[in-house]
Formats: sequence, C-alpha cells, structure tokens
Amino acid sequence: MLNDERQRIYEIIPSFRHAAIHSLVGCCVIVLDIDRAEAKIRAIMALVSDTNNTGDAVRILITGVNGFVGRHLAQHLHDTQPHAELLGTTLSAAENAPPHVNTHALNLCDPQATSALIRALQPDQIYHLAGSAVVGKSHEAAWSTLENNIRAQLNILLACIDVPIAPRMLIISSGDIYGANHPTPPDEHAPFFPTSPYSVSKIAQDMLGLQYYLSHDLPVLRARPFNHTGPGQSLGFVAPDFAMQIARIETGQQAPIMHVGDLTPERDFTDVRDIVRAYRLIMQHGEVGAVYNIASGMILSIRQLLDGLLAHTQAPIRIEIDTDRLRAGGARRLWGNAALLHAVTGWQPQIALEDTLSDLLADWRKRVGLTV
Repeated sequence: MLNDERQRIYEIIPSFRHAAIHSLVGCCVIVLDIDRAEAKIRAIMALVSDTNNTGDAVRILITGVNGFVGRHLAQHLHDTQPHAELLGTTLSAAENAPPHVNTHALNLCDPQATSALIRALQPDQIYHLAGSAVVGKSHEAAWSTLENNIRAQLNILLACIDVPIAPRMLIISSGDIYGANHPTPPDEHAPFFPTSPYSVSKIAQDMLGLQYYLSHDLPVLRARPFNHTGPGQSLGFVAPDFAMQIARIETGQQAPIMHVGDLTPERDFTDVRDIVRAYRLIMQHGEVGAVYNIASGMILSIRQLLDGLLAHTQAPIRIEIDTDRLRAGGARRLWGNAALLHAVTGWQPQIALEDTLSDLLADWRKRVGLTV
C-alpha cells in the first residue's frame, strides 16, 4: 500500500468513534465493536502491504528471534522485505540480537509484561517462534515444556484481544504431532498421535490458535514444520550433535569415535532456510484459520543422515552406539505431505540436503576453531 493511502486510512480510523464506515479497501465492514473494527483495519493494511510486496512500515514481531530459526527468519525478512520494521523478543537482554532487529527482553509467560509490550509495539504481523523445542528433553521436563509453549502463546493471544489489535499471526506447531508410522506422508487431515510431552504441547498450541481464530476472529495461521536443520542449530538435535563430534574429531579434541543413538528411525529433513521462506509465504498468502505442513516429502534414516555428514570429512571415524542416547517411544518414521502449501504458495524446498549438511558442518568447524 502506498504511503499516502496508508496515511489516509490512519486518518479515517478515529472517525469510527462517531460513525460506521461501511467499506474500506474493498472490504465491507459493519461496525458493532469499534475497537475490534479498528484492529481489523490495521490487519487489512498489513495484509495489503504484503500482497503488494512493498513492506512499507509493516511492523513484524518475531518472538524468540535469537533462536536458531528466529535468526534465519530475521535475515530472510530483512532480505525480502527491506522496508519492514523488524521487532523481536528475547528471554534475556544479555542475548546478542540479530542485526536489523529491534529486540526487547521479555518473559512471554508473564501476562502483564507480554500485554504491555504488544500494546507498545502494535505489530502488524507476529511470527511466534519462542518456546521449548527439544523433543528428548521434554520427557525429563514435561511440565516446563507444556507451560512454556502453551502459556506463552496464550499470553500473546490474550494481549492482542486486550489491546485490541488483530495482527496476522503465524503459530508454529510441528509435524511431530502426527507421530505414528504412516506408510505414506500424512497431510493436514491426518490424526494426531503424540509421542512426547513436546508433541502434546504443540497440539495444544495448534488447537489454541484455531480456537482463538474461531472464537475471537483473530487472523491466525498455523504451520506444522517437520525436521529441519542447518547452520546455527544448537546441540540437542541429531544433525548438529553429529556435526559437532566430527568437527571435534578433526581438531583432535575428541577421540575418533562417534557416539550415537538409534540410527534406524526415518525422518523428513528440510533446510532451515527453506523453512523460514515457507513461513513468510504462509504469512503473505495463507488463509487465516488454515494449517500447512512444511516438509520435503522425502524420507531418510538417521544412518543416512550421518553418512551424509561423514562424506564431508577425511577423518577416520568409528561409530559406537551409546545406550544413554537411546530414546524410548519415538516415532520410527516421521514424514509429511506439503502439497497444500505448494498449491497455495508455490513453495518447495530449494536447498539440497548435501548442501545443508555441508553448511552445518562448516558452521561447527568454525565453532570448534577449525579452519579448513
């Protein structure tokens, strides 16, 4: 939307205090709740801006911006929407903020602080990425996983209602919620089969987003990404755990023995840079209330993933099973059907797994101090 058109709408908004306006940018609006109508107009403005690919003055809030995916998303939005104002939350002010992002320290589990920040920032779009993301640790810290993931999201939803604003909001669920060993990749209609407290928390987030769309007309969109990896991913996930060990072996910091868990489960891996591109496309073109799988549709075993990383090193490495790394109860096969996302946005993965693993290993070589 052009700046003069945006300014014209901002000038119109106060007049709602005195009279109903029945149409705006092609949308019929019957004003029953003045505050809610104003929030809807701001959401329309943000959507029109994105549709026109201008990014003018769009205020985009990324929760958990300092995380693995948050940093990649911030960079992607900076590259594709250079005129947008990027805002972010971090848990601590001490965290190093990504460039180009105005960050705010916030505990999203604090409802008053969350409401105050949403009121102050008035974002047009929210990418809600913050939360607990390590599946294995959720078995040891079930309640904190549930509390962090559900309460934080609820506080954001309630804050938007309280202000009130109606930003387009992308809620990140997970392909892990399907759980069962599907012979074909499940689409968005497949039943849930949670296998961890983490997947239970993601089902709750998913359904909570849907409920607030249905009950309060908030423009919520939902994404269910399957496994993703790439440079910048922290330990606690299989691919960076492997890459870190390889890099340490190459520098002599670890004996030439890799300690691994079960290598037989099969997963659907996508590069994190393709994942964040999908997030943006869903935000711009997705239907509010809808949910979209993000997946490659390709399956490979953890052993194949390990072999892909080992192909990038000349170091002689022996593989040993570490019983402490074995996890009980997880899905043997987890993959997804992203046909709906492709149909709506045209998205498909662009980065080959070989390149993803090469970049991941290069990142860990830098972290351990190896120059190659």
